[in-house]
Amino acid sequence: MTDRKLGNADDLAGLSYGEDGLVLVVAQDVADGRVLMVAWADRHALERSLATREMHFWSRSRGRLWKKGETSGNVLEVVSLHADCDGDAVLARVHPTGPACHTGEPTCFGDGAHPEGLGAVLAALDETMAHRADARPEGSYTVRLLDDENLRLKKLGEEMAELVAALARGDGERTREEAADLLYHLLAALRAEGVRLDDVAAVLADRRS
Repeated sequence: MTDRKLGNADDLAGLSYGEDGLVLVVAQDVADGRVLMVAWADRHALERSLATREMHFWSRSRGRLWKKGETSGNVLEVVSLHADCDGDAVLARVHPTGPACHTGEPTCFGDGAHPEGLGAVLAALDETMAHRADARPEGSYTVRLLDDENLRLKKLGEEMAELVAALARGDGERTREEAADLLYHLLAALRAEGVRLDDVAAVLADRRS
C-alpha cells in the first residue's frame, strides 16, 4: 500500500485542493480513534500544522488562518497527517489537550464517535489517572504510585510475574485479571515518566505501517 503520510511541506504539493484552495481535514484522536472534528485547511494552514506540530485550519466564515485552541487553549497536537486515496482530504492524527468541540464536549460528534474496545478503555483510564494526579485525592492508590518510584517498579514487576504464572498454569480467568492489573500499573509507570498513552500508540502505528 502506498504511504500517504504527509511528512513535510513538499508532500503538500500533491494534494488535490478545491477551486477555493481548500481540502477537508478530519481530526482523529490518536489514543482511542475518536473522530474529534472536521474543518478546512489550505496549503499554508497545513504547512503551519507541520511546522508547529499544532493543527491550523482555514476559516471560511472569517476568511483567515486560525489555530485550533487559539482562544480556548485546547490545541490539537499533531502526531501525523495523511492524505486519502484521491488526495482531496487529510486525516490528522492528533493528541487533544482539551475538548475539541466549541460546546465543551470532547468531540463534535458525541458519544457515537467513541469506539468501544481496549483502546477506548485504556484512554478513559489514562484520563482518570491524569485527573487524580492533578486533584490528588486523599488515600488514592494512583497518587501513591505516581509519588513513589520504588513502589511503582515493585508493583510492575509483581504484576508481570503474576501474569506469567497465570499463563503458565493455563488459568484463563486469572490471566485476564492479571493482565488488567499489569496494564493499570504500566499506565501509572508511563505517566510518572511523562510518557503519554498516545505516544506509545504512535510508535505502534508507525511499526504497523
